[in-house]
Amino acid sequence: MTSPAGPPPTGGGSGEQKRLKLLAVTACPTGIAHTYMAAEKLAQAAESRGIDMKVETQGSIGAENVLDDNDVKHADGVIVAADKDVDLSRFAGKRVLTVGVAEGIRHPEQLIERVLSAPVHTGGGAPTASLSGGGRERSVGYKALMNGVSYMIPFVVVGGLLIAISLSLGGHTDPSGGLVIPKDSFWMDINNIGVIGFTLMVPILSGYIAYAIGDRPALVPGMIGGWIANTGELYDSKAGAGFIGAIVTGFLAGYLVLWIKKVKVPKFAQPIMPIIVIPIVATTALGLFFIFVIGKPISWVFEHLTSWLSGMTGTSAILLGAILGLMIAFDMGGPVNKTAFLFGAGLIATGNQTVMGMCAAAIPVMPLGQGLATLIRKRLYTEQERETGLASLFMGCFGISEGAIPFAAARPAQVIPANMLGGAVAGAIAGVAGVEDAVPHGGPIVAVLGAVSGVPMFFVAVVIGTVVTALTTVALVDLSERRRRGEAVVEVGAAAPEPVLVGVGAATVGGGGVVAQRAAVGESGAATGASASLAGREPEEPLESEEMAGSASVSKDVADEVLSGYLTQQTVRVELRAGDKESAIREMGELLARTGEVADVDELVATALRREAQGTTGLGEEIAIPHAKTDAVTAPVVGFARSAEGVEWGSPDGTKARLVFMIAVPEAAAGDEHLRILALLSRKLMDAGFRERLLAAGDERAVLEVLGEIR
Repeated sequence: MTSPAGPPPTGGGSGEQKRLKLLAVTACPTGIAHTYMAAEKLAQAAESRGIDMKVETQGSIGAENVLDDNDVKHADGVIVAADKDVDLSRFAGKRVLTVGVAEGIRHPEQLIERVLSAPVHTGGGAPTASLSGGGRERSVGYKALMNGVSYMIPFVVVGGLLIAISLSLGGHTDPSGGLVIPKDSFWMDINNIGVIGFTLMVPILSGYIAYAIGDRPALVPGMIGGWIANTGELYDSKAGAGFIGAIVTGFLAGYLVLWIKKVKVPKFAQPIMPIIVIPIVATTALGLFFIFVIGKPISWVFEHLTSWLSGMTGTSAILLGAILGLMIAFDMGGPVNKTAFLFGAGLIATGNQTVMGMCAAAIPVMPLGQGLATLIRKRLYTEQERETGLASLFMGCFGISEGAIPFAAARPAQVIPANMLGGAVAGAIAGVAGVEDAVPHGGPIVAVLGAVSGVPMFFVAVVIGTVVTALTTVALVDLSERRRRGEAVVEVGAAAPEPVLVGVGAATVGGGGVVAQRAAVGESGAATGASASLAGREPEEPLESEEMAGSASVSKDVADEVLSGYLTQQTVRVELRAGDKESAIREMGELLARTGEVADVDELVATALRREAQGTTGLGEEIAIPHAKTDAVTAPVVGFARSAEGVEWGSPDGTKARLVFMIAVPEAAAGDEHLRILALLSRKLMDAGFRERLLAAGDERAVLEVLGEIR
């Protein structure tokens, strides 16, 4: 093997051929199976070539076999097979090859060859994980935005809930100041703490967007830029640019830092570039650019919007209410929102309280609508988003529109239009009903405290606007996910699965979608029949077949040993009848139902199918491991079946799945245990001899004995 240019291979012994030492990192976005399969494949390929390799896995149960400084020091190259951001700064000075995790599974030998001529990582770059034919991956911009949103959410939740609590327990209505908390009271201190959280959320969003793009040197300019964007006084605006301004400054800061990094500087100046020069230059340039270039148009728009609204007084109440609702919902605390709010608040003193009534009805619609959306279509949202949705509902009751910001920042193209439609509906209904608000505040809290006249219609406006926002959000998010996956869009109202981050360890994003078709389920939760179009048989035909006759003879000791007892003689089939993936999952779900641990087969199957819509669980090497995290099962269960012909599963290597495992766990039990089982399966199934024995096993007893090798 010819050594590449650059640092020679390391090893001991002068004058002898030195053994090559390589490192690898494998990771997939939220999953674990592909992570471990890629690790096992790389390790096997290295061993077959007499190469030392250590592989760090970054799965759902955290980083394992972590690479230390000594490993990096003596390494001749690093392979990063990942579909999520991996910090490359520790590999400065080493040859680094970055590919998608699927490449680690499909072409480990090629990766080992390619890393020997990979470019040397210079350090200071943004954490990246670029794909090379390894499947689909979210763009750098999307991942940067999600990074900022994930760090921002705790500030929104903590700040919003503290403000809501202080207002509800310590506030009272005041015509001159809205909901007022006595300055010397305990609740004012709680309110101030909440305000600090809200004040920080915008620079945090901006800072961590920048960090995801430009690494640590971009954090300071990103945060300071976000603070400037949110502080309108700096550029003569009555309202800051809000979270939209933070997104702008975050991306500007990140890419500005990347550009500065490319500037050639003397060697003596290089050590101080990331900690002094880059942050100072980027922060100053970005701050001045926002204040003198971007800020001025924002201020101009604010002033002219106010003048335009003033000219609309006396026009149709429906039209004015709809326009104010659109503005309130657009940026949730930004300049457009503040323009409408201050316009309504300013008219209270003139005796016109109907304009503020329109605004008050629209203010809670965004957080209430987004919170409701997470409840009516839970599987469209991650666990963190669902928790944020509950907090958003609470904030909406107290007129804190910022509770919807995390959703709008994560999916602006879907959430903002839905918010605006719901806000317009609420504002228009309040306008035509003549709802009045005597204080400059909004949400149900002002009606409860007696500041609103026309309370019944006020709540009608809020409820209808909330429902419109929720339903529109769900529809747009669903449509967006289908288009991203390249699916044919079904007609509105047709039964179709929601694209969700659901189940145990989601794999690489991508893959086709499926339509969940349901079978009738008896009171016991076991399926009483399956769709003939799915399973390829008549509904009355029982699942049991002759091959199960001898399964009862399998010893209890053997069954108890297989995957901690989760896989038993009841959940093994030596012949999978289904001819397609959807039918196979249905058949596997019914197989698991034999244990009595499945409360709802239909829901289990639908959850597994939705998981497939996020990315195939076909792992290659004729293996598929569909899985679901759902309360449709009452305890963890694992099933296994073989397919003689193989089932098309969209596997990275193009092979049909002949060995199919299905894992199902209840929500409450979705901890490290099932992830451990998935990791054990993934690793063991990379053993070609193990797979051959599994395929050759004659009956259920023999299958269980082979599976008992998994430790």
